[in-house]
Amino acid sequence: METTGITFVDEFEGLEEKRVFIRCDFNVPLDGDTITDDARIQAALPTIKSVLDKGALVILASHLGRPKGERSDALSMTPVGQRVSELLGREVILPADVRDEHVETLLEQADPRRHVILLENLRFDPGEKTNDAEFAKRLSELAEYYVNDAFGTAHRAHASVYGMVEHFGRGKKAAGLLMRKELENLGALLSRPERPFVAVMGGAKVSDKIGVLHSLIDRVQTILIGGAMAYTFLKAQGIEVGHSLVEEDRLDEALQILKKAKQRGVEILLPIDHVIAEEFGATSGTVTSDVKIPAGHMGMDIGPKTRAKWSAKLLMAKTVFWNGPMGVFERDAFAKGTMQIAHVLAESDAASVIGGGDSASAAKKAGVLDRITHVSTGGGASLEFVEGSALPGIEALRLNHPFNLG
Repeated sequence: METTGITFVDEFEGLEEKRVFIRCDFNVPLDGDTITDDARIQAALPTIKSVLDKGALVILASHLGRPKGERSDALSMTPVGQRVSELLGREVILPADVRDEHVETLLEQADPRRHVILLENLRFDPGEKTNDAEFAKRLSELAEYYVNDAFGTAHRAHASVYGMVEHFGRGKKAAGLLMRKELENLGALLSRPERPFVAVMGGAKVSDKIGVLHSLIDRVQTILIGGAMAYTFLKAQGIEVGHSLVEEDRLDEALQILKKAKQRGVEILLPIDHVIAEEFGATSGTVTSDVKIPAGHMGMDIGPKTRAKWSAKLLMAKTVFWNGPMGVFERDAFAKGTMQIAHVLAESDAASVIGGGDSASAAKKAGVLDRITHVSTGGGASLEFVEGSALPGIEALRLNHPFNLG
């Protein structure tokens, strides 16, 4: 996806004492009111600091969890505000409701040298997800400049991502530094990947990744398919998979993908052995001797023969895109496949891109995040990007805002 027509935040000039709305992704994991991983907050700091350094009053906004349009104390941005305050060394002001008439007074009284404004959870208001025009306009009225640094929500046409942006003209809207990093690294997969280019696809559902699989067939030399989605591909070919998770309504589509890959000369590798168990809740498993999974058992991870074969393939790659775990990696008994993929990518010389979500969590668990070329902050957004879809949050930043949702 080209960045033609998109301004980046470090190109802004004349921000002193101006108000700058920054859409961040502060959807952090919480244990009660304690943030268990502040990586998303840390990732936004370069953009925030770049605006603060220019003397602007920063207005931060994000969603947190799934409050479904209703206020929830458990999903308040208060813990996020406390962490942002610690990291920036500034007082964070948290208005109770963006629609409150007193918000304007708070903004007028705030000191750009000492304060940062953090809006309450955007999804407390049903207008956020529905891209309500009135709510979008209200958000836009808070600031003179707009910055989107939340790639993880760029595929959503929500008010803070899409609707409000039309109220900011030329030179008043921009992508953040984290957004630029995402566009550059994911864009390289589409425009100039060094070959061999290998994709590793896992996770539960083929249905979630049909579009990206079709797109990858036009770009890669090899696709490794693991996780539960592999069992749909195996069953589609008449291979016994026991009671493994299978999308019965996607068998024909799986065959079509295999056929298309063969026609294009793209190699698709499926597991040749498995770690299996009798039930999903099992804490230990056994290894099959071949590709078949016996009745009364289900696949939980790729087996050692598969791990060895796939590792060799990955070590020969020059570019790798990975999205989705190879098994139930949250349990040690079924984590070896996913962990090995992570470690091989860390050891290889390939340009490696992880498409967020569970794959990023797995790389963190493996302790190799700092040895991956790029770990995307957006699981769903990265898939849609690689698929070639136009992302509303990106298109809205272009000079003429040409994207049409209809």
